[in-house]
Amino acid sequence: MHLRNLICIIWVLLVGTTTGLHAALNIEIYGGGASKIPIALAPFAAEAQLPERVSAIVAADLERSGLFKLVDTFGVSPHELDQVNYTDWQNRNAAALVIGSISAQPDGRLDVRFRLLDVAKRIQLAGFSSIVTTDQLRALSHRITDVIYETLTGEPGFFSSRIAFVRKQGDQYALQISDYDGLNARSLIEYSEPIISPAWSPDGSKIAYVSFEKKKPVVYVQTLATRERKAVANFKGSNSAPTWSPDGRKLAVVLSQQGGSQIYLINADGSGLQRLSQSSSIDTEPTFSPDGRWIIFTSDRGGSPQIYRMPVSGENTGRAERLTFEGDYNVSPRVSPDGKMLVYIRRNAGRFNVAVQDIATRQAQILTDSRFDESPSFSPNNRMILYASEINRHGILSLVSVDGQVKQRLSPDMGNIREPAWGPLPGKR
Repeated sequence: MHLRNLICIIWVLLVGTTTGLHAALNIEIYGGGASKIPIALAPFAAEAQLPERVSAIVAADLERSGLFKLVDTFGVSPHELDQVNYTDWQNRNAAALVIGSISAQPDGRLDVRFRLLDVAKRIQLAGFSSIVTTDQLRALSHRITDVIYETLTGEPGFFSSRIAFVRKQGDQYALQISDYDGLNARSLIEYSEPIISPAWSPDGSKIAYVSFEKKKPVVYVQTLATRERKAVANFKGSNSAPTWSPDGRKLAVVLSQQGGSQIYLINADGSGLQRLSQSSSIDTEPTFSPDGRWIIFTSDRGGSPQIYRMPVSGENTGRAERLTFEGDYNVSPRVSPDGKMLVYIRRNAGRFNVAVQDIATRQAQILTDSRFDESPSFSPNNRMILYASEINRHGILSLVSVDGQVKQRLSPDMGNIREPAWGPLPGKR
């Protein structure tokens, strides 16, 4: 949640793959502006009769990553190994080829088979088959992309991950969960009062968020599988900005129960309240470092909103160290899963843009040039940043690569989208 949002709240209240195969294609990956892997995706057999085409979803995923160049198949559609003319694909400058098929089973489910082939070496690099329902095709397509991505880059993909965001339509607010690309969205809760600050638990099973349904900000934790929820921070004053510890046992929250907005720790069930920050300023927007040692947060203790960090435990608990020094307004910090980068919003010539900073060197780069961006968060593999961007006072989901070379809008027709948060990879602990 932005510092300006917190100030508004106070005002209202007061008033199967292997990584070694990357070398097989002999292509180094530096980012969206460097060499891209040329890959051909032949339409899967029998997919044209389905509501969504698997090959089209996979192609969109790969393009969105910025690391792949799609090679035109010109209507050539091999589905089995004996149908592949490797010389033809070499002449088209394809380094890799994806083929596959879909067949209906007697019970109505679908048998989906795919293969990833190295064109130069004329070998299969990866592949699998899976029997799914029609409703599971999109998830399976993202899984196929994950296999392709990891096999060819040596890094895990992010395509099977999910995102959360707040969608506003008229006077209704909905906390929604979707695929990483903003599609397949479904509502977790809907209210006529604002919902803000969704935060994923480390294992992806729960989401913490702030709801105003009780006419004041209260922090809830909701289990996705059962939709069961609990108010974990409903203290006097404002309760806001929840974030999970890496082990999922605690939450950092911002409370104003003692007069000023300060950062506290609580257990995930709401017990064990412990104050962390000790200042007369506004301390807000906490997030944990991946190792759990630090809380990174926004504070105006230096006269303008900047980003600081403080240790979670030890004799220096509560003692803050400033991390941002460029610009007079830096807010909404999030740390990359590998702990090496910091993303935040910087005011830049009257605009509010996504910036990324190397934590070790403190070198920073502004990645976007739109008028108003908010709520940046990293993909689980550190490669991409999700954020909301405002166009004509209308919030949309957007992606930018960490090098700024790849920029995409995900949701031009989804309604007014705010406060997105990227979830973990499936099965992560």
